Amino acid sequence: MDLECKFQDLKKRREGAHMAHVYYGDPSEEFSLKLIETLAENGADIIELGIPFSDPIADGAVFQEACRRALDGGTTPAKCIEGIRRLRDKGLEAPIVVTTYFNIPYVMGFERFLNKIRDAGAQGVLFPDLPLEEAKPLKELVSKSGLKLILQAAPTTSPERLKQILAEASGFIYLISVEGVTGAKLKTQSSTFRLIKTVRRLSTIPIMVGFGVSRREHAEALVAMGADGVAVGSAYARIYSENLKNPFQKLDEVAKLAREIKNGCVEGYRRRTYYREVSNKSI
Repeated sequence: MDLECKFQDLKKRREGAHMAHVYYGDPSEEFSLKLIETLAENGADIIELGIPFSDPIADGAVFQEACRRALDGGTTPAKCIEGIRRLRDKGLEAPIVVTTYFNIPYVMGFERFLNKIRDAGAQGVLFPDLPLEEAKPLKELVSKSGLKLILQAAPTTSPERLKQILAEASGFIYLISVEGVTGAKLKTQSSTFRLIKTVRRLSTIPIMVGFGVSRREHAEALVAMGADGVAVGSAYARIYSENLKNPFQKLDEVAKLAREIKNGCVEGYRRRTYYREVSNKSI
């Protein structure tokens, strides 16, 4: 299922989307495969598959360590791409967005990289360190490959720049909810709410919110505010990294959190619909 169909399907079911971010290969490929399967079986609608990088500047301590462990264990971009194929062969149907830093496709060759992840079974691609100015000339290549180019915006993004980002984004827009890195605590949602409202006014593109989202209450509040869903990653890595000798023992706990996040996405959508219906009746 592609991203557009996934969001349409969730809208019909009156649900917010839960996107789970996993750095592939941490602490092993076999665990990552099982982790992704577990997340998909317990409420993850979209998988954000991270290709580990040595200098993940947008990531906090939890994901920095995840990248280090994966790289120390021998994970390579080629193994990550093969991992996507293995997930599809195992029957994973959820859309996959590949997230990685730009050095990796630059070294591999941008068009070759895009074609490889598409052929393996990915639907979108996100580069956290790719500025808008450099994304524009690459948009045509991404579109030609059949993938969606996911771009990011933050509460600090200027209105003019936000319009430019929205003009180039496809699939969905990824809103960063905190001024910081992944895994930072979500302390206030007022600036995120304003950003969601601004994007809603300017575009019909689906809105996903990430960075700092780690609990059901976060998911529920953000979807109720108008987001189409949330991205959660560090919270899952934090759980299994408590037992790196046998991370499989933590999968039940991961599954429990995944269900809670998804329930928050569902309840948040219902709250939003309820408030809209009440407002319309009072007019």
